[in-house]
Amino acid sequence: MADVRIPPRNKALDVDVADKIIKSIWYENVGEEPDKIVLLVDVDLKSPEQVVPQMREELARRLPDEIKKRMQYAHAQRHLEAWYFADGGNLRGYLKRDLGNVDDSRPDEIENPKLHLKNILDQVYTARVSEEIARALDAETIARRSPSFRGFLAALLNGVAYA
Repeated sequence: MADVRIPPRNKALDVDVADKIIKSIWYENVGEEPDKIVLLVDVDLKSPEQVVPQMREELARRLPDEIKKRMQYAHAQRHLEAWYFADGGNLRGYLKRDLGNVDDSRPDEIENPKLHLKNILDQVYTARVSEEIARALDAETIARRSPSFRGFLAALLNGVAYA
């Protein structure tokens, strides 16, 4: 895995922003284009069956064929933040505080993990903060405890469409 890109200046990941990020990745690497580009769409409480296909269709109209054929789309089931709670030990270490009443052995069942995380953070929750947290965690621990994360990893590693 090469690089993780997030929207600049805490912008939401909409089609315009995704288009710019994807093209910048592609054209920065002319001659060494990536095998695939995985777009992780955080659907929050919306239906992934609506959000992901809509993002895919709108980007398909904008991206050159060479890029389109290397695109993979993924989404976090429920909330991306639930995965963070799966590695409670490292999350506590990053936050330097208790996680509250959370069962890290069943992260996919945490009710509104994004709100819970926002409430225990001592800073504003942005995409950059999310990236910092993700880098502090252990993917193997998360995969052991979260079925939805295992599905995401399988799609990421194998290039399988993730639903």
